[in-house]
Amino acid sequence: MAYRSTDQIIHKAAWLYYTHGLRQDEVAQRLKISRASVALYLRRARDSGIVNISTSTHLFRHDVMARRIEDAFGLEAVWIVGREELAPDPANEVPTLGANVFLEMIGNGDKVGVAWGRTVYAMADVMSYADLERVTVVQLCGNLGAPYSYRPDQCTMEIARRVNAKGLNFYAPLVLSSERLARELREEPVIREQLDGIGSCDLALFSVGSLDADSHVIKCGALNFQELRSLKEQGATGVIAGQIISADGSLLECDYNHRVISADLASIKAIPRRLVVVQEEAKVEPLRAAFAGGFCTHLVASAAIADRLLADLPASEAAIAAGPG
Repeated sequence: MAYRSTDQIIHKAAWLYYTHGLRQDEVAQRLKISRASVALYLRRARDSGIVNISTSTHLFRHDVMARRIEDAFGLEAVWIVGREELAPDPANEVPTLGANVFLEMIGNGDKVGVAWGRTVYAMADVMSYADLERVTVVQLCGNLGAPYSYRPDQCTMEIARRVNAKGLNFYAPLVLSSERLARELREEPVIREQLDGIGSCDLALFSVGSLDADSHVIKCGALNFQELRSLKEQGATGVIAGQIISADGSLLECDYNHRVISADLASIKAIPRRLVVVQEEAKVEPLRAAFAGGFCTHLVASAAIADRLLADLPASEAAIAAGPG
C-alpha cells in the first residue's frame, strides 16, 4: 500500500511521539514542522486508528466487586466501571470499557455474533480500529422498523468496519405480522443458513433489553403498551436478541416470540464466549434473567449495577460471594 505524503508524515509524527517518547516540540524539530502541526497530526493518527490507545482493562477486572459477581453468578470475567472514574456519570464510560474488552476478546479468524442496542452501538462508535484477519461479524436478529442509528444492521456493519471484518446482515424484519409468515421466512434458504450458523460463532456481543416505555420493542412498534402489559403479567422480564425472556431466562411462550426472526436461544448459548455490556441501572432485572438463563459468560457494567446485583443476593449467596473474612 502506497502512502500519500500527508499519511507518511502523520505516521512519522505518531512513531516519534508514541514509540520513541519525544515531546511535541522535539517531534516538530525532527520533522521540521510547527508544533501546532504535530498536535494536528497526532489527533489525526488517533482518529484514523493509526494509533490505538486502549484502557488497561485488567485494572477494571481485578476489583473485589468484580470478583464477587463472578463468584455469585458463575461468570468467567467481569469488568466494573467504578465511581472514581473521571466522567461525571461513570455509566457513560461503560461503552468505552466494553469496546476495549471486546477488542481483547476477539482474534483472527473469529466469527462474532452481534445483537443491537444503544449500548452496543455506543461501543462501536468509540471502538478503536483493529487490523484483524479473516473475521466475520454476523447479525443475531432481524432488523427494526424504526430509523434509529442503533438498528441491528448498523451495529453489525459498524463493528465489522472497525475490526476490518466481513459483515453479514439479516435481510428480514425483527417481527412479522403473523406466526405463519415468520415461520415461512425462517425457512427461506438464505435466512435458514444464517440462523443455523449462529451456534458456530466464537464470540457474541449483546446487551439485555428492558420491558418499559423506553424499550426498543416499544419504540420500534413491535409491541404496543397494551401488549406489553399483558406480557409482563405473563412473566416477561427482559429481551435477548429481540426475544422476550422470563425471570428464569427461558423463552416466554407468547405470540410475539413466535413472530420474531432471531437466532434461537439455544444457538446463542452454544457460543462459547458471550460478552454482555450493560449501562442502565434499570436493566438489573433483565440482567439477572440473562444470568439465570446462562446467556452471559463475560460482563461489563457500572458500579451502580454491581451494587444492585450484590444487594439482591440471598444472604447465603452473598456470604459466599463476599469470601472469607
